[in-house]
Amino acid sequence: MLTNLEEYNNPLLYDDENEQYTEDVAFLLTEAAKESGIILDLACGTGRATIPLAKAGHSLIGVDIHPSMLQEAQKKAEALKLSVNWVEQDCTKLDLKIKSNFIYIVGNSFQHFLTNEEQHAFLSGVHTHLNEGGTFIVGIRFPSIEELTSTEAEEYWKGYQDPDTRYTTDVYISSHYDAIKQIQHNLTTRKIRDHEKIIKEITSKIDLRYTFPKEMEHLLTRSGFMITNVYGDWKKSALTNQSTQMIYVCKKQRVNSTP
Repeated sequence: MLTNLEEYNNPLLYDDENEQYTEDVAFLLTEAAKESGIILDLACGTGRATIPLAKAGHSLIGVDIHPSMLQEAQKKAEALKLSVNWVEQDCTKLDLKIKSNFIYIVGNSFQHFLTNEEQHAFLSGVHTHLNEGGTFIVGIRFPSIEELTSTEAEEYWKGYQDPDTRYTTDVYISSHYDAIKQIQHNLTTRKIRDHEKIIKEITSKIDLRYTFPKEMEHLLTRSGFMITNVYGDWKKSALTNQSTQMIYVCKKQRVNSTP
């Protein structure tokens, strides 16, 4: 996880590019309504999903490894007079001294756990903090052929305008997929322009681990979770070869002592 710091150094930029995404939030609000007690939002970032759930009246703990992201999350929550407990912690070493009925990790953040050891450590921590019969939700990108095909050439992703400066930022991505390690190495280039003139370029790197459906199924069941539903998007569509997401809804069950 520590190798992926630079993409999260600027929380305002992160929000500009991601805050408008709400499909997972609607899903989480529906699921959270079925639960009681403290909810854990792991790898919460600037509170994109945490804050709407807090606004709906739920008690939340938001956990993230990036202090600048948590500071921005806290600012946003305070502006709305919401009480959220923000905790700076590595999610592979989760130690909150509480139990929850509802834990989730969204925003494809599970892909930041680049090794088998990190994945297992994270899921073990979730299992420890989840009450018997509690719900755990994880959403990640579906490893489709299109997603994993290397595009060494720079490809346009999206553009947006800064409401203050009126400058437009065009975001380009080039990537290389290592099929042995199942890690996609991404280089993101942001070209900031005033009309047609480019005035600044910012580049950052991020590595993402892809996990395949049967592998995910194995990971979750061996970590003590019973998978109750698998979806291909946040609208609860079936998982197919054309899916872009994999959403796993799980319940905690006892782990067998024998391997």
